[in-house]
Amino acid sequence: MKDVICRSRLVWMGVLTAALGTVPLWGSDYLVLFFFLFCLYLTVAQMWNLLAGYSGLISLGQQVFLGIGGYSVAVMGNYYGLNVLLSILAGGFFSVLLALFMSLFIFRMKGVYFSIGTWIFAEILMIWFSNWSFVKYGTGLFIKTNPPLSTNETFYIAFVLGVGSVALVYFIMRSRLGLGLMAMRDNEDVSETMGVQVFRYKLYCFLIAAFITGMAAGVFYIFQVFVQPYKAFSIDWTVKLVFIVIIGGIGTIEGPIVGALILVFLSQVLADYFSVSLLILGAIAIAVILLAPKGIMGTLQAKLGFEILSPRRK
Repeated sequence: MKDVICRSRLVWMGVLTAALGTVPLWGSDYLVLFFFLFCLYLTVAQMWNLLAGYSGLISLGQQVFLGIGGYSVAVMGNYYGLNVLLSILAGGFFSVLLALFMSLFIFRMKGVYFSIGTWIFAEILMIWFSNWSFVKYGTGLFIKTNPPLSTNETFYIAFVLGVGSVALVYFIMRSRLGLGLMAMRDNEDVSETMGVQVFRYKLYCFLIAAFITGMAAGVFYIFQVFVQPYKAFSIDWTVKLVFIVIIGGIGTIEGPIVGALILVFLSQVLADYFSVSLLILGAIAIAVILLAPKGIMGTLQAKLGFEILSPRRK
């Protein structure tokens, strides 16, 4: 009976995924924009959830990879005329290089010190890029792509990243690496005595999250056509990621899907109240935490056993 229910849920998820992939064929321009943003927020939120929800690595500096990804696309396209897809991959590549450098310092820290360490790196890069003549200081860069991408083409790249991020997290959590990450999250010292190579697993997780986040940032800023350090490296990015994951359900694969949908919807509704939008999102997050501490999907799983993509292996 459980297998039948599980298969029916997977079928419905496949139908919804197919519907999402065909939005440009039947949806309006507004719907294409809405689900484009949904796919990108889903991608970066899944990566933050992989770090915080499954590995216990609570990063407050994921915006560092969003900024690097955006500037990589701008520099590669504007100065070197690199193909747009290669520019997006370059954003992921340079994010990995930065993550390797950061790991030399932040993996010596634990708990809140790790979180602060990642945020400090983002602030340092914000200051550096805003004073770097190569990237036009704090005025930012307009982005030229080679070849130019249509709105639908940009949407499909975001769609592949969104669906791919969900599949990636699902298969990681059902692998040996995923078991090690969850053990490390629950008790790092005990997991190390049981044979988990803590530093290596942390590094793998951090590099994967950096690579996917950097590519998603490249797609986002291609759509924006402009990248500027005070926005690209802003902690507002992390605030949104925390909101998505906490609202949807931290430590669940479905949580970022629900949270990203809610965030994009609320962002559209609150567009006319930009100055107080983060306050309103914060108030909503507090209300959800009080009513459903595990988030929407986490609460459903705890009370009803409702789960579509389970990281547990039979």
